[in-house]
Amino acid sequence: MSEEKQNFTDKLDVTMEGQASSGKVYKLSEVAEHNTGDDMWMAIHNKVYDVTAFIEEHPGGMEVLVENAGLDATYTFEDVGHSLDARELLSQYYIGDLHADDRTEKVVTAASGEGEGGSVLPVVLVGLGIAIAAGFYFMNNVSS
Repeated sequence: MSEEKQNFTDKLDVTMEGQASSGKVYKLSEVAEHNTGDDMWMAIHNKVYDVTAFIEEHPGGMEVLVENAGLDATYTFEDVGHSLDARELLSQYYIGDLHADDRTEKVVTAASGEGEGGSVLPVVLVGLGIAIAAGFYFMNNVSS
């Protein structure tokens, strides 16, 4: 990876840690009380978001939001691989921080390039290469 690209990825705020604090702190039990379509909160990366106004607009459908309503949805949010644009949009719904007793460790993302294993791209490329090689081998042996 080029130094310029590495510097860019190092500066990405994929965990929203750089978001200015509202000064409000919520326990996860408080977040859990807001778990309906008319009043929906969730915690992501130790931040609390009121996503009620976004339910109808969510590109992935409302079902996934309903399934994670009132919960720490960090893993689900990262598992989908939300873009930086989605993270910026999420910041509009920020209402406070998760209480220290309920905080989780930072979830490592492929975009951040942190943690063991780093990106899955090399694994995908190796798998793709093997599949292509097997295809050529099969095509050459069938036609012989």
